[in-house]
Amino acid sequence: MQIEQLGRYPAAKRVIAHVSDTHLLRGGAPLGGVADTVGALDQVVAQLGRLGNTLDAIVVTGDVTDLGEADAYRRVRAAVEPLIESTGAELIWVMGNHDERAPFREGLLDETPNEEPVHRVVHLGGLRVIALDTSVPGFHHGELDATSLAWLDAALAEPAPEGTIVAMHHAPLPTPLALMDLLELRGQDELAEVIRGRDVRLILGGHLHYATNGSFAGIAVSVAGATAYTMDLSAPPRELVGIDGGRSFTLVHLYDDTFVTSVVPVGPFPVVTSFGAEFLAEVEALSPEGRLERFSRKPPVAP
Repeated sequence: MQIEQLGRYPAAKRVIAHVSDTHLLRGGAPLGGVADTVGALDQVVAQLGRLGNTLDAIVVTGDVTDLGEADAYRRVRAAVEPLIESTGAELIWVMGNHDERAPFREGLLDETPNEEPVHRVVHLGGLRVIALDTSVPGFHHGELDATSLAWLDAALAEPAPEGTIVAMHHAPLPTPLALMDLLELRGQDELAEVIRGRDVRLILGGHLHYATNGSFAGIAVSVAGATAYTMDLSAPPRELVGIDGGRSFTLVHLYDDTFVTSVVPVGPFPVVTSFGAEFLAEVEALSPEGRLERFSRKPPVAP
């Protein structure tokens, strides 16, 4: 449904759901014996289903599974693909350090399994999305070797009509979490040389298990919170604490000359207040002056 423009900005040109770190296990087992990653993913799918055909893409930035098991990839795909069928959105998978390249290729992309980096370019109309594999087989830190950087350089050689989004697991941002800096993306100076001054509008990342934002090489970076569990940034210094709560995903709304990223909490929470479709239709039917009077005026103060 096309909603009438009521303020300064028109409807977003592109809408992307950014989901990360689902960490499913074979058989749907709870992560750490505690976290119901299957139920969390089902909740995310249900919430995204409310958006209907407004979604252009769903980008999953890595750690799709916890141990790279074939059954876990099948479960994730079975959970998400009905959403793709109902919304018509493009599904873009990105490798994480907990993923394994061969079963990732076979289970999610229907490709012949191999150990080559899983780099892809997907076009959403005039918007280019580059899925960049920053994983290092056998390790948890991230890195891009010379071959991968050359591939990225070639992929960015010609600008896209609506610009480019680069999606990677290891976001090039600092983290205040103890020990997580050991698992950061290495070779960031070399990456900056490749992407600086190109048409990259936004970098999407995961890995950190909490939602955050920053900038790299003059480009905005948005990290989605995990759906598996959340790192507690209020934990004592030099402690890493993951909690069974605080899950979220991010919605990216892209306009002609700007974008916004919005964190969406995951869960069946009680509704405090709601303005439904009937109210919106009533507001749209009013004149601009009537809208201001109906919606912007404060209620009278009680005596």
